[in-house]
Amino acid sequence: MSSSTSAPGIDAIADAAPLSLCAREPYVPADRLVAEMVPPPRFDSVRFSTYLPDPNQPSQTEAVGVLEGFAGGLGGAHAVGAAKRGFFGFGKAKAAKVPAGPRGVYLDGGYGVGKTHLLASLWHATPAEPALKAFGTFVELTNLVGALGFQQTVRTLSGHRLLCIDEFELDDPGDTVLVSTLLGKLVEAGVALAATSNTLPGKLGEGRFAAADFLREIQGLSAHFRALRIDGEDYRHRGLPAAPKPYSDEQVTKTAYATPGTSLDDFPHLLEHLAKVHPSRYGALTDDLKAVCLTDVCPIPDQSTALRLVVLADRLYDREVPVLAAGVPFDQLFSEEMLNGGYRKKYFRAISRLTALARDAQRLVDTP
Repeated sequence: MSSSTSAPGIDAIADAAPLSLCAREPYVPADRLVAEMVPPPRFDSVRFSTYLPDPNQPSQTEAVGVLEGFAGGLGGAHAVGAAKRGFFGFGKAKAAKVPAGPRGVYLDGGYGVGKTHLLASLWHATPAEPALKAFGTFVELTNLVGALGFQQTVRTLSGHRLLCIDEFELDDPGDTVLVSTLLGKLVEAGVALAATSNTLPGKLGEGRFAAADFLREIQGLSAHFRALRIDGEDYRHRGLPAAPKPYSDEQVTKTAYATPGTSLDDFPHLLEHLAKVHPSRYGALTDDLKAVCLTDVCPIPDQSTALRLVVLADRLYDREVPVLAAGVPFDQLFSEEMLNGGYRKKYFRAISRLTALARDAQRLVDTP
């Protein structure tokens, strides 16, 4: 049931009706894309000191130490300095001197081991003004190139001391060539890199496209990073009660009408709407929402739709937007074929994050 229909047992008053994601088609200007390249609300206050390593996973403690040292090494003037020019910025550019070896760190590990927490902590710990540090997901980075153009993106990011890329995953050959070239240019300009992923840099693209045909680009990407493996179990559900069972359509609808700032959408219609909105705008799609209510949640019909839902789940999680749902449980959204395919880690991450948001949404129903 979408928010355009009356709630069972409730007189639908236009001014009091819930919002609808399906009614939103946000436009995101390029300057907003650049301004929002900071850690999202969920990770705005995290620090290395707030990361709680699992005592049974020494790789987690080791990663904190390595990243603290990495952040400390980025102090002072631009670590390498963008290409230097003559007086007042004119004259022939001199080649920047880039130190030998990797200019970045790459956090590899399963979902829920705190990689994004560590990446955001690195951003906060790097001694530079926010305008000299950039933080964004892989999707947001590639969209920035689409919005600004390749050369302008290079110019915009070349003055930065650090670029943090969350959820680094290559899904197609075009992204492989684009990102390989972009990061090469930024490293030449002296920008330090940090990334998180569920896949080692030398294995990016496997199971998704003919990665062997783009081996040179993938190896070039890998050369920019020192890989840090982070082991452990999903902290989001460690020691917590089982995931809440889905509610009824009537419960979800009544809660949406009773909770200001909440959206209400029929899940199949929402999936159709996501196909009309670029994934880079999914964050803006959730602007000012207190919660998302979904009725008739059902298994995802195809891989393209599933990947779009993964991006939406990430943006909802980043922004700490609870999700109240009726229908099948979130661990039944993706087929066995999907969960065993090349994107399986993305799907498991989405299940983990949506389950955490469903747990957050319980208070909406439990609170009178």
